[in-house]
Amino acid sequence: MAVFVLDKQKHPLMPCTEKRARLLLERGRAVVVRLAPFTLRLKDRIGGAVQPLRLKLDPGSRVTGLALVRESETGDADTGAVERLEHGLWFGELVHRGQAIREALTLRRHYRRARRSRKTHYRAPRVLNRPRREGWLPPSLQHRLDTTLNWVERLRRLAPITALSQELVRFDTQALQNPEISGVEYQQGELAGYEVREYLLEMWHRSCAYCGATNVPLEIEHIVPRAKGGSDRASNLTLACRPCNQRKGSRSIEDFLQRQPVRLHQIQAQARAPLQDAAAVNATRWALLNALQTTGLAVETGSGGRTKFNRTRLDIPKTHALDAACVGAVDQVRDWNRPVLAIRATGRGAYRRTRTFNNGFPRGYLMRHKRVHGFQTGDWVSAVVPTGKKAGVHIGRVAVRQTGSFNIQAPAGTVQGIAYRHCCLIQRADGYGYAFQPKPDTEEARRAA
Repeated sequence: MAVFVLDKQKHPLMPCTEKRARLLLERGRAVVVRLAPFTLRLKDRIGGAVQPLRLKLDPGSRVTGLALVRESETGDADTGAVERLEHGLWFGELVHRGQAIREALTLRRHYRRARRSRKTHYRAPRVLNRPRREGWLPPSLQHRLDTTLNWVERLRRLAPITALSQELVRFDTQALQNPEISGVEYQQGELAGYEVREYLLEMWHRSCAYCGATNVPLEIEHIVPRAKGGSDRASNLTLACRPCNQRKGSRSIEDFLQRQPVRLHQIQAQARAPLQDAAAVNATRWALLNALQTTGLAVETGSGGRTKFNRTRLDIPKTHALDAACVGAVDQVRDWNRPVLAIRATGRGAYRRTRTFNNGFPRGYLMRHKRVHGFQTGDWVSAVVPTGKKAGVHIGRVAVRQTGSFNIQAPAGTVQGIAYRHCCLIQRADGYGYAFQPKPDTEEARRAA
């Protein structure tokens, strides 16, 4: 993974390799600014030549893929064709906490409703006294927008980014380069089938609708067979493995699943139900695009079908970060097989002073101050325990207690009861947890694509 580099005045320079970063540190020419993402600051340099970098985004309802690439163009002297070549430098996956925010707001609403029903001296329910501003989004969706923009600004401070790319339309009927195309050409373009198939994979959770098989080749199946008047609409399509597809043949789904009425009802209901994840993305896609355009950088957009078309054509496994690398017009992608920084939004704590039981009654009280002996929950620490059952080096996020006995959430698991005197601060809590994922070259990732 590339290492971010800042000059003496904290202006971004071109990222360097890990080997060069080690040499700079060994020779005393640089100091470490951050560990995640790993960033150096040079002591003896101001300014320097930079190359155009592009930050590519694959917004999702739960995870947003981030890819920082260096662009170059290669041309053929004979034909005059120009290809867009991208070199992967840094990859990240931002895990949102929108579902946690939604659950917390639902729990708060239940608590308030219970207090009013007990006829206590709390305020009455508010009705129509909170007008919503134009462009208002629910807190769970606003969180996705804010965290994505936050990381765009962070990476702009660490690297000389000159352009942005966003997957704007998740599922389009057809996205072609020529807007004037129509008729049969429109239906049989180079992206034909990719938009619909990507929609069905999300709609049916990448599994067979009839037997639930996963990690197997899936085929597009008509719920109402075409031989009996079934259409090619997305509401009449599902996914099935080859054995189920062959057994069903041209039979109606009621006949094929007459002994499985529960599964029959689930398939018919799911075919009519909207795709919630796609609805969440569609609700924020234009707000994200408008916010990215205010940065003053050139913003490129692409559809989800084109992203999958590029990934399949280039034989790249499916991950959120690599999906981001394939957004927009791409001819070649190199150096994509790199580790991925997993960024999980953890929040910065809560205002409440107590925890509760399932029935809502208080259970103990929380500390009044967040910091204990200079440490705060969420800090990244390194604990060196010399003796005892927990002897060794433990690195991870810390959870503080007022007694001074901390818990450390290490990659191998949580280590409890570490004294504060053994802990050394590595990086202050910033509302995110970090972990490194292995290189995405597994066979499971390729089958999932």
